[in-house]
Amino acid sequence: MSGPPGHDAVTQVTDRPASILEQPEYRVEGRDKVTGAARYAADISMPGMLHAAFVTSPYAHARIASVDATPARELPGVRAVITGADIARRRFGRRLQDWPVLCWDRALFIGDRIAAIAADSAQIADEAARRVEVEYEELPAVLDTKAALADGAPVLHPDAAGYAFLGGSRAPRPHPNVQGYGLREHGEVAAAFKGSHRVYEHTFVVPRVHQAYLEPRATLLWLEGDLVRVVTTNKAPFALRQHMAVSLGIPESRIVVDAGHIGGDFGGKGLSLDEFALYHLALATGRPVRALTRYADDMQATNTRHAATITLRTGVDREGRILAHESRVVFDGGAYAAGKPVATLLPGDAMLTLAGYRVPAARVEAMTVYTNQVPAGHSRAPGQPQNAFAAESHIDLIARDLGIDPFEIRRRNVLREGDVDVTGAAWHGTDGPTLLARLHTAARVDEASASHSSPARGIGFALGVRHIGRGRASMLLRASEGRVELRTGVSDQGGGAHTLFQRIVATELGLPLDRVSVFRGTTDAVPHDPGVGGSRVTPVQGTAALDAARKLKAKLAELGISLDAAEGLEVTGEAAQEGHEASMYAYALEVSVDRETGMTTVQRATLAADVGTVINPVALRGQLEGGFIFGLGQAVMEELRVEDGRVVTANLGDYKIPTIADVPPLTLELLTDHPGPGPFGAKSVGELANPAVGAAVANAVHDACGARVMSLPVTAEKVWKALNTR
Repeated sequence: MSGPPGHDAVTQVTDRPASILEQPEYRVEGRDKVTGAARYAADISMPGMLHAAFVTSPYAHARIASVDATPARELPGVRAVITGADIARRRFGRRLQDWPVLCWDRALFIGDRIAAIAADSAQIADEAARRVEVEYEELPAVLDTKAALADGAPVLHPDAAGYAFLGGSRAPRPHPNVQGYGLREHGEVAAAFKGSHRVYEHTFVVPRVHQAYLEPRATLLWLEGDLVRVVTTNKAPFALRQHMAVSLGIPESRIVVDAGHIGGDFGGKGLSLDEFALYHLALATGRPVRALTRYADDMQATNTRHAATITLRTGVDREGRILAHESRVVFDGGAYAAGKPVATLLPGDAMLTLAGYRVPAARVEAMTVYTNQVPAGHSRAPGQPQNAFAAESHIDLIARDLGIDPFEIRRRNVLREGDVDVTGAAWHGTDGPTLLARLHTAARVDEASASHSSPARGIGFALGVRHIGRGRASMLLRASEGRVELRTGVSDQGGGAHTLFQRIVATELGLPLDRVSVFRGTTDAVPHDPGVGGSRVTPVQGTAALDAARKLKAKLAELGISLDAAEGLEVTGEAAQEGHEASMYAYALEVSVDRETGMTTVQRATLAADVGTVINPVALRGQLEGGFIFGLGQAVMEELRVEDGRVVTANLGDYKIPTIADVPPLTLELLTDHPGPGPFGAKSVGELANPAVGAAVANAVHDACGARVMSLPVTAEKVWKALNTR
């Protein structure tokens, strides 16, 4: 998570020309969105288009004894019915292809797909799905990670050795029901624990949550000669093309993916389910086929944030300074690991416990585990909200037991230049003491602390670390008639990526914004792109846009011509960010607690964040405010409740998300003097703000009334119970 800062960053800052970066944005796609002209995947239709429906398992774990599709095929308007037996052994996944396109022998969770139908209307397809007769033999369900890891537990993937693994080979695992495993150790851990003044151990629980994007998943697929054309809500079209090629056994060159406007993502739309079955339906019918997922089906069947049980053990000296740390992080990965794109098959920063602190000796173990639950995947800042809640609650509990102010214990342990962090690497990111000092001033901590004469008010702190995005990207920049057009494969899922690119190119070339346009193309029309995710849009794709502008400037100078004379001139901008630089952030949240009911209200929040150079002030604030609200929902109300494997909060009426009435005033304190590796010294902010909110709320509640909640969300019921069982 840390490493030497990029040497180019400072040069980029000093070389940055005066520009419009400080001015408010005008979103390049804004007019289309507010007028309704923007076309999303669900809006696209074609002549002769068929509609898909799926038969899904009502059991969390069952053997499929037989499937009789005859009654469905006899229904007028049904054009094709395919079963798992028809396409047996076809699986899909972002890294490990372990999820069957259609199940043929066993169903591993409620919602697993058994058969697919293509019909003239969605209503006919749904009726046909109800007519498919499936005989199941129910098997014992493994519904939690403890049961999955127990001796004698049913092995949920006995044929795992035959699964395709993209990009290398799958690492060894300590148990057949483990999806992915990581173990990292540095320093003399045993000796450091032995020399500690006190050793503390706590266990925390975080539930599944859904990304709660408002646009439903949608896919339209058709065959055009030897090409497979796809319109999708997937935010990583080139990656999807690769996944389809491996799963379906056809060359990537024959697959064209179009990911247009995406109505929200929050990390959830990197995985696709429908394209693989739709290909077989289109092959069977010779017609375009569309799938539009109902929200209830989406929440029951797609990649949620991982539930987790996290045990932390930390040794400290008399002043509360960390000497040793151990952690065991067990994520519930659900029935399949297909939603995870990283080689470890862990959710992003799964091993980043005690992020932001000096940790001279540590042993960190993390794993994802197969269960008969909804498959888990990526969500905004994957792995971090779980670990941040556990770590920052753990630090608070240590401080209070030692009689040290919670802010002070963080100040004593926060990372400084050259310190060893929890990963064992030397820290070269944000200066922790500076960040905390800025937070202390902005949040008026002394005033807030003085207000604690009221027993129902409290203040909570939490800090965290987020890596700056890595990867490779390329874009094409074309000059014509005094204008430039940037051609990219980056989809915009609401974050303002195309506006960002426009501002970068315009700034570097010294052009007004209206002379820079951004064109998003299909996978056959633009250079390869890794897709949106991993905090990479600004530092990686943004750097590719900057590189393209600089190459064009250099080419114009080489040719001795101006932009007006550069008709048809093209250059390709490229970026490769492989460093491990990170940014730090910290929260101070004030809450009030009704002791009679446990009702908790967040009254005020302050976020201090190291953001580097600001390229778009409106978008930056939007990302930080949106991240805070996203984190707040998961802190105080969101939980994808599952009973016996079935999601019982399968709509946004039962699954609560925040509205504007739930959002307190938020003060932003931005650190901009430590440049990052992105264009002009920019850093990532999209996944910076949400992970630590849950811990800050829990810590503030404890400060207010003494009630400690050890699991998310921090609800009135949990606070009331803690108040009445002490």
